[in-house]
Amino acid sequence: MKRLAQVLAGAEQGGAESFFVRLVSALQGQPGLEQQAFLRPYEQRVRALRSAGVASCGFRFPGPLRPWERVRYRQALRRYRPDIVLTWMNRASALTPPGDYTLVSRLGHYYNLKYYRHADYWIGITKGICDHLVRGGMPVGRVVQIPNFADEHPVEPVTRADFATPPDCPLLLAAGRLHVNKGFDVLLTALQQVPEAMLWLAGSGPEEAALKTLCRELGLEERVRFLGWRDDVTALMRSADLFVCPSRHEGLGSIVLEAWAHHCPIIATASQGPAELIEHGETGLVTPVDETVALAGAIASLLRQPAMRARLADNGWRHYQQRFSRAVVVRQYQDFFASLPGLRPHA
Repeated sequence: MKRLAQVLAGAEQGGAESFFVRLVSALQGQPGLEQQAFLRPYEQRVRALRSAGVASCGFRFPGPLRPWERVRYRQALRRYRPDIVLTWMNRASALTPPGDYTLVSRLGHYYNLKYYRHADYWIGITKGICDHLVRGGMPVGRVVQIPNFADEHPVEPVTRADFATPPDCPLLLAAGRLHVNKGFDVLLTALQQVPEAMLWLAGSGPEEAALKTLCRELGLEERVRFLGWRDDVTALMRSADLFVCPSRHEGLGSIVLEAWAHHCPIIATASQGPAELIEHGETGLVTPVDETVALAGAIASLLRQPAMRARLADNGWRHYQQRFSRAVVVRQYQDFFASLPGLRPHA
């Protein structure tokens, strides 16, 4: 039995944080593997992990003003005596020192590599991120690409009436942290040029007030619903005609995988992850970053073509099952852990 420590110092909400719960829960109970999660003690996340049988330890993961919390975390890590430590994102990676374990850092974006150089191995969730690691000086033989997988639980559609949306109105969905990198301002501007459609925007973040102001200035208040942060985005996808990912920067675009897994056709801008994932015209549509007219044109065109929407959704679902499903990704992690020094091959 090998001990795996999973370390996350993330925010209360976020895509990486949601996938942390999915992956840790999926690995729980796999043959030859024992886990413990080291994370900030957000109640909902800790409860989800414990319901999956994962032991958890809570820490504040502070900056330099609370050095004793760093000491407490490192002492707890030593007491657990892990064989492998998998760190997620900058803070957890920077606070975890080398030790008598194999230290693996997982990158879901094009982060500053100064936080990761002391690791033994690196996981990038896209080819582009792996290339970023190698260009930054990480040994190519110790950089591994393993993607994310989606929340695959079957869901029922959300009732459109819950958000004052007519049942026959073309409905767009977008979701994510309300941050400038996500490009939701571009989507709102594009929506002006698609007058027949409504938009559900699920998320919260620093740009929320600015986006609501822009919505009013564009005269879109009757056609946009700000839903706040939602844990049921896949159910929202079942209600929408089309998902739109207008990001300026997107490491993987896990939301692309969610759309594929739940048969929702997708349009995305050509930010890093979606441009790598989507085959234009086959598994979705891709438009240039920050080009409002192109995005509006793609939305309007796809809304007029239900057969094309169905074909893109079917192709995306098949591609997901072959390359990104939970079973495929969990097996990749098992094989990676088995390849580390001292571990037996996965049966």
